[in-house]
Amino acid sequence: MFHCRHPSLSKRGGIWGLCILLLYTSPLSCFANFSQAKELIYKIKEGLPRGTFIGAIGVDLNLDFTVKPPFLFSLPKKKVSGQYVNLNNTTGELYTSATEIDRENFCPYHSDGRGCFLSLDVFVLPQQYFQLVKVKIFIEDVNDNRPKFPVDEIRISVPENTPINARYAVEQSAVDPDLGVHGVQTYWLVNDFGMFTLDVEENEGGELTPFLIVIEALDRETQAEYITDIIAEDGGTPPLLGAATLKIVITDVNDNCPQFTESQMNVTLHGNATKGATLARLNAFDPDLGANAQISYAYSERVPRDVRSLFHLDRITGFIKLAGKVDTGTATFYKLTILANGPGCIPAVATVFVYLIKVVTGPPAVIPRYIAQEKDGVVTIKESEPEFTPIAFYTVKNIAMNQRVDCHLEGSGPFRLVPYQLLKNEYLLETTEPLDYEKTREYELIVVAKNSHELVIKTFLKVQVLDENDNVPVFQQSWVEISVEENNPPNTFLTQLQATDQDSESRGEVIYLLGGNAPGIFVVDRLTGVLTVTTSLDREEKETYRFIARAVDQGTPRRESIATVVVSVLDRNDNSPRFINKDFTFFVPENFPGYGEIGVLSVTDADAGENGWVALSILNGSDIFMIDTGRGALRAKTSLDREQQGTYQLWIEAVDGGEPALSCVTTVTVLLVDVNDNPPIVLFPQSNQSYMLVLPDTLPGTSITEVYAVDKDTGMNAVIAYSIVKRKGGEPGSFAIDPETGNITLKKELSIRGLYRLLVKVSDHGHPEPLYSTVMVNFFVNETVSNESYIHSLLTREAEIEVEERPWYKGQMTEGPERYELFPCQPLLIALSVTCLGLFFSVVTLTSYICCRRFKKRKRKKRSEVEIPLKI
Repeated sequence: MFHCRHPSLSKRGGIWGLCILLLYTSPLSCFANFSQAKELIYKIKEGLPRGTFIGAIGVDLNLDFTVKPPFLFSLPKKKVSGQYVNLNNTTGELYTSATEIDRENFCPYHSDGRGCFLSLDVFVLPQQYFQLVKVKIFIEDVNDNRPKFPVDEIRISVPENTPINARYAVEQSAVDPDLGVHGVQTYWLVNDFGMFTLDVEENEGGELTPFLIVIEALDRETQAEYITDIIAEDGGTPPLLGAATLKIVITDVNDNCPQFTESQMNVTLHGNATKGATLARLNAFDPDLGANAQISYAYSERVPRDVRSLFHLDRITGFIKLAGKVDTGTATFYKLTILANGPGCIPAVATVFVYLIKVVTGPPAVIPRYIAQEKDGVVTIKESEPEFTPIAFYTVKNIAMNQRVDCHLEGSGPFRLVPYQLLKNEYLLETTEPLDYEKTREYELIVVAKNSHELVIKTFLKVQVLDENDNVPVFQQSWVEISVEENNPPNTFLTQLQATDQDSESRGEVIYLLGGNAPGIFVVDRLTGVLTVTTSLDREEKETYRFIARAVDQGTPRRESIATVVVSVLDRNDNSPRFINKDFTFFVPENFPGYGEIGVLSVTDADAGENGWVALSILNGSDIFMIDTGRGALRAKTSLDREQQGTYQLWIEAVDGGEPALSCVTTVTVLLVDVNDNPPIVLFPQSNQSYMLVLPDTLPGTSITEVYAVDKDTGMNAVIAYSIVKRKGGEPGSFAIDPETGNITLKKELSIRGLYRLLVKVSDHGHPEPLYSTVMVNFFVNETVSNESYIHSLLTREAEIEVEERPWYKGQMTEGPERYELFPCQPLLIALSVTCLGLFFSVVTLTSYICCRRFKKRKRKKRSEVEIPLKI
């Protein structure tokens, strides 16, 4: 191999000379090694398996593969190209290698659709054919990536006073690395709660942004948040989906104002009440949240300043306490007007009447000592505490020696105030039965002490019941039956499981789970209980799914309950009727009686009910055939004749009862089996009155003529055998017939002239009994025919010939003269026959001679004939 391009011309001048010499001695010059580079472009889809054909470089370059030495194709050893393609060095064919091409990883910066391609340099060798081929393999995108949201949970805050049709952008839109139609095409919500809808807008860059649209008025106090799934769907076939949890938080606005639980209160105050004594507690509530629900209590401007100074009002808690000493001589009662103020609201108004009671002697003093937890006169106790749980001790003081004090409890609830053992003036407040937070959360009690002078002192106590996780979640339905049509789209909504827990806070928060027996295709939202099926169901594969759903609270320890979910898949007419066989072939003997059962066509339909009812009909040939729809039995209306038509091809249609109806068609071939109902038909000779002239000098072994017959039947019923069953005239055994071909040959020399008659029997090989026909074969042995009318008279006079007594099939092909024993006088009969024939032939010869002399010129050509065709 010589290179004519070398940087050192002075050192390699000899090579240039050799190249010049090769220009005249070789059809290819040295400069042909450096032909201009060519470019080939191929397209493949990403993710193709190993060994997938890409292109044939040699064929696409129109190279002549017959040249010697043969072409070689070489791929430079580059890490990238060798990783993804294989090159056949002899054919130039490119194939994918073991490493599948992932367009998104291979071209991570070509998501804008500018194109992703693999560039290769292929050398065509040897040197005299050298070419540099630039190969570009464009990698086409396939839908192998599903949309994915950047976060698992998307949170959108919507004010409760949002106007209808307000739009909120879902900024965390899904991303799909696929291109074009394989990218994200739309978004939709699994559950819109009838309050929202989703719209999709496309910006100038082609990116889709979903917008949440409010379609109904919101109220945070009714429902504070909505949780559903947002689905991103691409445009592939089938489409791929991505999902994220969408939490719509309804933010509070100040649309509610404070309200008092009691707008009027009556309080009794004794004249000797000590400073700081609690008189009453006002309670107002605002359903808003945070700053919107802050309430402050204040006196109305109608309340005099001295009264405000006497009765202290806590602006935060609403407690009213005695701030000074009351004068029972100047006033009998006080009217306190209290305002509950909220942000931007008209204050709510409540009135407290404080009635003063004059004290003649000092009232008894009731001093509480709390056993249960207490703060600001409020005692808390767990609902799990047993009955007779102590709450507080009350000690009654300020009692005269001869004074009797009655101490009792006022207020409803399972409580009692009893003297404690034998201690005087000691009382125990305790429960009488277990408390239940779910029934009553708060009790207000009054410990009343009254002396003999009817002086009364009241001590107020509020008992709050602390909730514990003592209730299990309860399903609204413990047996949930769901019906869904088969072929449903993926992520179809089935139902929303609902369970409630009477406990408070996290103890009453319920999450939903599926039991271990639930198929993986069913998914339940943990928070909302929305049950969906992720894939399309097929009733023919499985008709009923039964599994357990669990409702679990968040208490400690966790409590749960279960419900049984039964999903019934309803049938759709999605299966066509199907014949058991692709086609049917029935063999029926001909002459089969009409309306007889030819065969049964079995057909099935995987659908149920009317969708699986199948009716059969004949698309062609209904004038001859009919079909029994119930059994699928095929019948012929009349007897069939194979000789008229041996094969019938029918198209049978099966139609189900669905809406719309589905159908299928099968081919039925009815083959009529032959029955031996046709005897052979002799086509040659055409008549018993025809004859053939045979010259007396005809040599033995010469084929004279043949008997030709056909049989309309088939098989053995149409196999024909030929035999001579009767001879008359001439010498016995002069002619023999081939039993298979019907060819008649001369067996010995003809010494007797005249009419030879052979009765040939043509029989088939049918079962159970063969059928046959007969034909008379006539030979007139003579040099010529001088009087045809005479021959016809012989044929007419001897039209009938009796069949030999011996069977036709015995001795037909034996050599030598045949022997006849018709009667005992056979020698005499032979002698008389010979004499008569001699006279007959003498007359015939004389007559012929005279005629020949008269018509010599006219009949010369006729006498030269050797054989005259058979005539009727």
